[in-house]
Amino acid sequence: MTTPASPEGSSTTGRQPQDHNPWAPPSSQAGEVRPLPYPVPTGQPRNGMGITALVLGLVGLVLGMFLILFWISWLPALLALIFGAIGMSQARKGLATNKAMAVSGLVMGILGLLLAVGSAAFTVVAVKHVVDEARGKVEEAKEERKSEAAAEKARHLSFGKPYTFGDGLKVTVDKPTPFIPDAFAHGHAKGNKAVQVTVTVVNTGKERVSVETGLPDVNDADGASAELVIDGSGRQKVITGYVLPGRKAVGKYAFSLPPAAADRIEVEFSPDAMRWDDAYWSGPTR
Repeated sequence: MTTPASPEGSSTTGRQPQDHNPWAPPSSQAGEVRPLPYPVPTGQPRNGMGITALVLGLVGLVLGMFLILFWISWLPALLALIFGAIGMSQARKGLATNKAMAVSGLVMGILGLLLAVGSAAFTVVAVKHVVDEARGKVEEAKEERKSEAAAEKARHLSFGKPYTFGDGLKVTVDKPTPFIPDAFAHGHAKGNKAVQVTVTVVNTGKERVSVETGLPDVNDADGASAELVIDGSGRQKVITGYVLPGRKAVGKYAFSLPPAAADRIEVEFSPDAMRWDDAYWSGPTR
């Protein structure tokens, strides 16, 4: 007894024809193909963008951690951001399978860019601070030099002008007057011209002040040191000891000058050479 053939030409055993394609999409009716609910990959996946984004993002992030490398860290970070976005787009289209790599590269690219921008801003602020500090020091040095120059100028006076030192002692050197040494004078060569220098010290402060340096130095017109003249006339007086507030002390000194350099002298004096720079009085001797 034979089994009748099915209308479609297949046996009633339920076996499919040998030429049936097992990978063909299922169909509800003959000749009708249903679309698959997932994309069907064609060829090799394009994972290069995601891998590149991950590598560049890591490089940009590491470089961005070093302040001095901000000028180069932004480039791999930016490329990681671009390649990561492309990699994510390819993954959405089913052309790549490493969406996580692309996302990681994009995130690290963003972080790398933020680090680069932050490092650049910090470096700019730091450099500006250093430059401003250097400029401040230069200006301070200029002001100090100006102050020193002004102080130096203030310490050079003509005879009869007063100068007040830091301890409150106001010193005045009068114009030199002729001095005739006696026969027993020491320090006066025959033919030289002797002059007398009068130094007046006034204490303008509220406390007594000691005069540690009572002798002035005198230079002749050639800049050479003049010889101090000492005789027995008792006309010389050296300032020593303390000067009380509101009181004054007067010193008188004689110096011998060579005839060729006796027309002009310079007198140096400081009440305390260890604390205060000398002041200078100069002018003609006639």
